[in-house]
Amino acid sequence: MESKVVEVDVREDLKNKIEPFQKIMEAVKPLQNGDTFILHAPFKPTPLFPILKAKGFSNEVEQIDKKHWKVTFTKRGDK
Repeated sequence: MESKVVEVDVREDLKNKIEPFQKIMEAVKPLQNGDTFILHAPFKPTPLFPILKAKGFSNEVEQIDKKHWKVTFTKRGDK
């Protein structure tokens, strides 16, 4: 079975003062082992790391620009 990649950009949401947490949780909910979730944010979303780690995700962080962070979360398996 092929791995799924889901990409979400929350930069506009945050610019418009819309809380993106629910959108992120809905995006990661259906992901299986080996699937990838890519998040684009205007800052390093550090508070999200332990939440998604508890859901079985590892992450790689990359700063693309001053206000553009790309975080790649990979599903490693449920606890």
